[in-house]
Amino acid sequence: MQLTETVRKMLSWYESDNPGTKANLARILMHGRLGGTGKLVILPVDQGFEHGPARSFAPNPPAYDPHYHFQLAIDAGLSAYAAPLGFIEAGAATYAGQIPTILKVNSSNSLSRAKENANQAVTASVKDALRLGCSAIGFTIYPGSDAAFDMIEEVAELAREAKSYGLAVVIWSYPRGGALSKAGETAIDICAYAAHMAALLGAHIIKVKPPTEALELDAAKKVYEAQKIDIKTPVARFRHVVQSCFNGKRIVVFSGGEAKDLEGIYNEARAIRDGGGNGSIIGRNTFQRPREEALKMLDQMIKIYKGEA
Repeated sequence: MQLTETVRKMLSWYESDNPGTKANLARILMHGRLGGTGKLVILPVDQGFEHGPARSFAPNPPAYDPHYHFQLAIDAGLSAYAAPLGFIEAGAATYAGQIPTILKVNSSNSLSRAKENANQAVTASVKDALRLGCSAIGFTIYPGSDAAFDMIEEVAELAREAKSYGLAVVIWSYPRGGALSKAGETAIDICAYAAHMAALLGAHIIKVKPPTEALELDAAKKVYEAQKIDIKTPVARFRHVVQSCFNGKRIVVFSGGEAKDLEGIYNEARAIRDGGGNGSIIGRNTFQRPREEALKMLDQMIKIYKGEA
């Protein structure tokens, strides 16, 4: 695998990491149709745990089969595939070595009543990731939750272990719970704060939601206004989140979120690209579409991140 100068530069940002971790990060950055560009499109399929099987897969019934998602990610030329333990195990032998995998090691579910105390259970281990040939572990934290400190301690310990074995670390940083309003979960000040927390926790790849123009915290609002921080457009907001991740020296990808039309997806990808983001990690908007529609959509997204559309 011959690294591009772009990828060499990105790997240089991670000054403390061992060769194994850098090799696994390079596998993700060099794989698929965006390999070597510094841009990523990742397929995450943890929604069955989060929302239930029918809500996740009934719109496109072939997606009940774990093999469907491996094959979709491979055929689309994506950078990596992320999923919980059972889904990765169900295709581990058939698809070994064909696409970098990210083992999601904690999960929540929609049956839980905990709102202010939003949390996730640890459902897999670093040794599971090694056994299954994964390139990275993935972990969700909920900044703002009453349980946030417990989650932060969990990911800190798992990240140390993962790095010691040469795995990369991906952190989903999704503010919720506690005193946060619903609008505050995607407010620009909160999204930037959540992304910065993930960087401080040692994430190699940071996943956050696309931010809105809302400002949640009064203390932050004063600073945004006094410093005239530009948050008026999606491009400006993505740029600010990237800036918050060590001035762009960490890889930041943005979730696809709720289902949206194709033009909405494409415009969001263009804004991420133009704002300096590293790409998209897009699940429901992909696998809930018929396979051919999903492949066509992903083809267009890849062209956008290449600057061709």
